[in-house]
Amino acid sequence: MGIVTTSSETAFSQSPETIYDFVTNPANWTKTYPGSNYVGKLDKLPLAVGDTWEEGGPDGDRIFTWHLAIAMRPRLWVFNSVGRLGHDREGNGGMDGRITVEYHFTAPGAGITLFTRTMTIEAPKESPMPDGFFRIVNPANIDRYHAAIARELAAVS
Repeated sequence: MGIVTTSSETAFSQSPETIYDFVTNPANWTKTYPGSNYVGKLDKLPLAVGDTWEEGGPDGDRIFTWHLAIAMRPRLWVFNSVGRLGHDREGNGGMDGRITVEYHFTAPGAGITLFTRTMTIEAPKESPMPDGFFRIVNPANIDRYHAAIARELAAVS
């Protein structure tokens, strides 16, 4: 397997619960994550372990079907997509592999929440990752995502 992992962390002044509740609602992703164009099939919120939903990539045509694996409010949230990553709306195309995204929330000091997002993409070596995937996992995208979270939370405070 070929494996690419990207991680970034940011300190926020909001509580772990506030950060957790905001970032674990996929409906907020199109406002904050540069690689997210569409989120759908959200049947109920908050999501529970075992729930699935879908997200459209930057062009809106490539779809990722996500599965919630771990939900431990306000400490850890893990979701993954397995199989045909970035398939079209009919389920065709994409690449074989698995993406796992982990959100960790810690409180290293009074009034500080450290939010860490780690994305790991695994693909068979005989199915190389397209160059576009490397743009999506660029750490700068995660840093822009964290900045957008701060912006959105500041707007509701």
